[in-house]
Amino acid sequence: MIIEERTARLTILIDPRKKAVLERLCALDDTTPSRVVRQLIRDYLEKRLGHPWKPQENVEETLRGNF
Repeated sequence: MIIEERTARLTILIDPRKKAVLERLCALDDTTPSRVVRQLIRDYLEKRLGHPWKPQENVEETLRGNF
């Protein structure tokens, strides 16, 4: 698996109770909410793109032929 090198901040608003439950469930799975959200985003991208996520591609390469 290729490890992504750069990071960008994404700020979201979430119901405080959902956040608390998410944090507790993540702790039980020995993971973090950030890691879970990153995986959800990757899953969404792959579903919409119809192919595996390739972090080495730029935006234009990733979207080519999809829209």
